Amino acid sequence: MVPETSMPPFQPAAALRRLLAWLWHQEGSHGQRARGLAAGLFCGCYPFFGLQILLSVGLASLVRGNHLLAAAGTWVSNPFTYVPLYWFNYQLGSWLLGPGAGWPGLESLRDGRIWHSSGEFVSRLLLGSTLVGLAMALLGGWLYWHWLEREQRSRRPQA
Repeated sequence: MVPETSMPPFQPAAALRRLLAWLWHQEGSHGQRARGLAAGLFCGCYPFFGLQILLSVGLASLVRGNHLLAAAGTWVSNPFTYVPLYWFNYQLGSWLLGPGAGWPGLESLRDGRIWHSSGEFVSRLLLGSTLVGLAMALLGGWLYWHWLEREQRSRRPQA
């Protein structure tokens, strides 16, 4: 008879501490790390399933950012956030360009048929994705850089 082992319960505080420690110990200057995360956040706002990580690493190379943080930044879009994120991006694009054909539905998003939709839909989605991606990249990169700077100052020995 094999003894039954149980998994320890999920502890959100411990998980957050591990995530923050991982973010703190990435390679590169604070600017390189912030640019990498910003590249990932930007690319994660696009509905290019399966390509977001490749695009973010390429963009991080262009801006001399951390590649691992770029890949991690794309996690802003995940199975829990796809629909609200892309719906918001589409709505923003529709607000700027005027009403389009309408949101095609969850099934179209899931199976990739959205790219066969009208140009009206795709143009609104991509415009919204670009603007939301820029906002998230600028804000996320800036906040991360400031957090790194503050943590470094607090770790310095006081004179």
